[in-house]
Amino acid sequence: MRQQFVTEPYLNLSNPDQKKMMQDAIDFVGRNLGKHYDIIIGGKNVKTDDVIKSNNPSKHSEIVGTVSKGTSQLAEEAIQTAHKTFMEYWRFTDPHERARYLYRAAGIMRRRKLELSAWMVYEIGKSWIEAIADTAEAIDFLEYYGRLMENISVPYNIPSIPGEDNQYWHIPLGVGIVIPPWNFPLAILAGMTTAAVVAGNTVVLKPASITPIIGAKFMEVMQEAGLPDGVINFLPGPGSEVGDYLVDHPLTRFISFTGSMDVGKRIYERASKVNKGQIWLKRVVAEMGGKDCMVIDDNYSKPDFAAAETVAAAFGFQGQKCSACSRLIIVGDQYDDIVSRIVEKTKAIKVGDTRDVSFGMGPVSSAQAFSSINGYIEIGKGEGKLLIGGTSDDSAGYYIQPTIFGDVSPTARISQEEIFGPVLSISRAKSFDEALDYANGTIYGLTGAVLSDSGESLEKARREFHVGNLYLNRKCTGALVGSQPFGGFNMSGTDSKAGAFDYLYLFMQGKSCSERLDSDQFARFLGLK
Repeated sequence: MRQQFVTEPYLNLSNPDQKKMMQDAIDFVGRNLGKHYDIIIGGKNVKTDDVIKSNNPSKHSEIVGTVSKGTSQLAEEAIQTAHKTFMEYWRFTDPHERARYLYRAAGIMRRRKLELSAWMVYEIGKSWIEAIADTAEAIDFLEYYGRLMENISVPYNIPSIPGEDNQYWHIPLGVGIVIPPWNFPLAILAGMTTAAVVAGNTVVLKPASITPIIGAKFMEVMQEAGLPDGVINFLPGPGSEVGDYLVDHPLTRFISFTGSMDVGKRIYERASKVNKGQIWLKRVVAEMGGKDCMVIDDNYSKPDFAAAETVAAAFGFQGQKCSACSRLIIVGDQYDDIVSRIVEKTKAIKVGDTRDVSFGMGPVSSAQAFSSINGYIEIGKGEGKLLIGGTSDDSAGYYIQPTIFGDVSPTARISQEEIFGPVLSISRAKSFDEALDYANGTIYGLTGAVLSDSGESLEKARREFHVGNLYLNRKCTGALVGSQPFGGFNMSGTDSKAGAFDYLYLFMQGKSCSERLDSDQFARFLGLK
């Protein structure tokens, strides 16, 4: 019997031996930069003349690697291959066998944990601990979804009326398009892809264009695990050509997307159209970001802890998490004390090339992100009091200092629009009720946190704080697979709840079968013969 699911442990960087192992992995990846990775369709490698370059955002002149760039013609081939694989055998493959591929892949990832983490340090500027956490979460998704599929693979025990045998079970949907984000380029990519696959679907995986190399490494893992050709088809390419073609295709049965609200809305709209030859309504599973808020009540007795949790939630991975705390609302007279503590803790953050473990905060993802975030910083200077930060430098890498604005109106642009960078706006509230109104006052609803010593306030937040993931007396980031199913309300997406006991049903459909029994069959059914 398979052991009960437990989350994958992180690395203990205070242990000199483990720290050296990670440094060795950083050095190994550094010696293997600049390689090329192909498109993979039906297990066959495909090269194209055009390539996508992946640059190290810590040192943007450095090329991490290149991948072949897909086209609409290759998208057609990938869809047809995935459809053929699904129809011929994958949908009929035993769920326990499908789960075993995930367990094997998890074992390979565990063996390559530090190397995979090091690739993310290079490709997207994660700190050591953030990169290791990303890989650990990828392993968690594989282990969790494998067990989940095995548990739900049997027909449901439903009432059967006299003279009939009634059954109800779930079957896979078909071909899915997986469009993961760049900010968790292994964990979310692996989770979205393997959830669909273990449920019996085949997929075309289009990795984020700024993190395709870790996507190629994921494909190496799945191929080493022995996953049959054509189950996952790897197709990097621009969204305007490849992405739209995949979403619009009549053989596409579902789209699993994590990314910005604007792109998610566009996918949702395109997927709603029934194209020629399409015989189903496409399903969209979307997670689209947030404008997440932490509330500190006026009775909270641990101001230093509140400050530490806020800084960790706001500036972990440069604020480039859809769960990141980008708004803080402080109730009552503790405002000045808590803000001063937050500023002091932020001063201690060192920003630089995350290949060096001493830097807890690295670059933002790209030149485009650098420009957009700096634009919001300029807006913030007119909407609040700049308390710290506000400066940046892209001469070598895309570095932005952690930035905090105080006395910001809850209706200001920096309080309402997703910045996706190291920018925190702090607002005052006269009462806890007013703080909850402010917290709920955006178009998003992903994560939120409340720190309070009042049981009444915590219960009120439990009822009225309208987010998919609510955290009480802790920060609003760091959901664990299985324990904290992740997904949000409103414009944060379709509340897909990744890492939940019911997540796989999003990639399946229910089938009911009733068989009329003759008298001898019925007697046997009752156990009388």
